[in-house]
Amino acid sequence: MLLDPGHAGGSLVEDVRRGFGSAPRQLPPKWLYDDEGSRLFDEITRLPEYYPTEAERSILAEHAEDIAAACDASTVVELGSGTSDKTRTLLDAFRSPSRPGGPLRRFVPVDVSDGTLREAAAMLSTRYPGLAVEAVVGDFTLHLGDLPRGDTRMVAFLGSTIGNFYVEERRAFLGALADSLDPGEWLLLGTDLVKDVGRLVAAYDDAAGVTERFIRNALVVVNRELGADFDPGAFSYVPFWDPRMERIDMRLRAEEPQVVTVPGADLVVELATGEEIRLEISTKFRREGIRAELADAGFTVTDTWTDAAGDFALTLARRD
Repeated sequence: MLLDPGHAGGSLVEDVRRGFGSAPRQLPPKWLYDDEGSRLFDEITRLPEYYPTEAERSILAEHAEDIAAACDASTVVELGSGTSDKTRTLLDAFRSPSRPGGPLRRFVPVDVSDGTLREAAAMLSTRYPGLAVEAVVGDFTLHLGDLPRGDTRMVAFLGSTIGNFYVEERRAFLGALADSLDPGEWLLLGTDLVKDVGRLVAAYDDAAGVTERFIRNALVVVNRELGADFDPGAFSYVPFWDPRMERIDMRLRAEEPQVVTVPGADLVVELATGEEIRLEISTKFRREGIRAELADAGFTVTDTWTDAAGDFALTLARRD
């Protein structure tokens, strides 16, 4: 375990103090994913409006063997693995003895959720006898340098989670990831692609209101962990497309003036009517932009696969 027991509380305090002092006010999206948030997100991935999960799953179903044959990694590290649901298709392909690197020897799922991670690791150990499953409880934004070494590794960063980073954060993260890999090691990156704006907005503003509940849950987390008195019902959910940055921006907008106390962060937050709190962004990408960003970080793209509709891409890149 790379996270100390007090990490979550201390990190939340820092993020609340910094984020609620900025304009617009904001919180990092990782605070959306407590147990209830993780459950809601799992529900989101099954909604008819939310295409990314099934689009990525279809690429893996069709091209997992191509991915496994294109690199010689004998260890797969998955960042933000959760239940490792989609990854099983990849692991099946990597178990082939005819691969360049031979059958996969080790799988390292990395996630901040201890319970989910251990449950998934136990399931994978049963499903893949002989495969070493080394679960790591850690924050991939902090612990890239602590990932297990040894064999040639491929880091899988799926689900277009990279789109939750701002431009500067994305550049820093990809640079840190490159620094943590040896020359010749691999990255498999999932990215949601730019498409019709109507489809994009609908994916984050579903008719059942599940995404809205997911976003509101961040305030529930702050209330519970830091003793705050946010009224989640006093905000409206505002998702919109930012054409300049090519991203979906998800915010909560105060419907009335509010004074919120956050005892655990020794903070008082005054919100005017109409003032917004940004909880998450989801950047969409173009293939040429992905290639350029990876090149800037020290990776060379070797292959890219998309689903039939061209909604999503999986990019395989090698550390220079």
